[in-house]
Amino acid sequence: MHRYEKLPHEYAPKHKKQSVLKHTLRIAVLLLLFLACKKTPERVQPTVGQITESVYASGIIKSQNQYQVYSTVGGLVQKIWVKEGAVVRQGDPLFTIQSETARLGAENAQLAADFTEMNTRGERLSELHSAIETARSKMLHDSLLLTRQQGLWAQQIGSKVELEQRELAYTTSTNNYEAALLRYKDLQKQLQFAAAQAKKQLSISQNNARDYIIRSQTDGRVYSIARELGEIVNTQAPVAVIGDADQFIAELQVDESDIARIKPGQRTLLTMDSYKGQVLEAVIVQLDPLMNERTRTFTVEATFTQKPPTLYPYLSAEANIIIQSRENALTIPRAYLLDDSTVLLSNEEKRKVVTGLKDYQKVEIVRGLDATETIVKPVK
Repeated sequence: MHRYEKLPHEYAPKHKKQSVLKHTLRIAVLLLLFLACKKTPERVQPTVGQITESVYASGIIKSQNQYQVYSTVGGLVQKIWVKEGAVVRQGDPLFTIQSETARLGAENAQLAADFTEMNTRGERLSELHSAIETARSKMLHDSLLLTRQQGLWAQQIGSKVELEQRELAYTTSTNNYEAALLRYKDLQKQLQFAAAQAKKQLSISQNNARDYIIRSQTDGRVYSIARELGEIVNTQAPVAVIGDADQFIAELQVDESDIARIKPGQRTLLTMDSYKGQVLEAVIVQLDPLMNERTRTFTVEATFTQKPPTLYPYLSAEANIIIQSRENALTIPRAYLLDDSTVLLSNEEKRKVVTGLKDYQKVEIVRGLDATETIVKPVK
């Protein structure tokens, strides 16, 4: 007869040890979950300090009076007068566009103007002027003959027929003289009109020829040259970008939900990737009243009151436009606010409050809570 004794624990089968270990781990996990569920909620008391309400905007930097240069005519770039970065004055040439047609048209108009100018002092007027003098002499001669015949007729000398012939001759010569004067004046008007028309056509041709030289419309700096020699220029694409050499603005986009709160003169804080860690100050100077239908934003401009030493067009910028600021305001974290008008007290009471200014982290409590009370962060 065999006798069996109970083995010590350390000699128990290996699979039984693993089972006990798994059971212990399960209990530990459940205990941790239980403790996590019973975690004490976060609490805080209101604080007194400054709060600033602002509107966020993003945009770019542009030089003052920056504009894109367009050509009013098409053609090939014959000459580029400036380089990128050059400072130009108003009226300075930027590009010359090649066009033989415009040059020939201007020369042809000049010839026509010269020809009509010669006609106003030429043979046609001289011929009519001579005809006027001849008609005038004939009229004076017939007038003398008529006077003499009238004297003879008064002395009963001569016939009635002779007197009537002298009267008819004088009337005819008078009419011829007046007709010569009218022809002279009419030709003079025609020549003057033709001369004025030729001068106007010359002016138009010269203006058209000048269009083939693209000039700067303002004083400033050439920030971009978009064409090279020999390239085609049209009226649809810009050929250069010009703006003020020293003055810059921030062109910002404001959402339509915030635009009603934006006004000229508001202080603006700018940050830029080009100047990381720096906050630059500006002030709103202009609001574009037309909304961009695609982005649903409005464009506002701000000028720098604190400008960095170097700026370039089209640098990106972000801004906070200060709407209003208040000192000694009673504030709580925004995360502790329920449905924008309720807080949860430490005794689990829900209380209505009146809020004021808000920023990204805090909200002002105007009424309904004091600095000695403790509120609980709601579980969401």
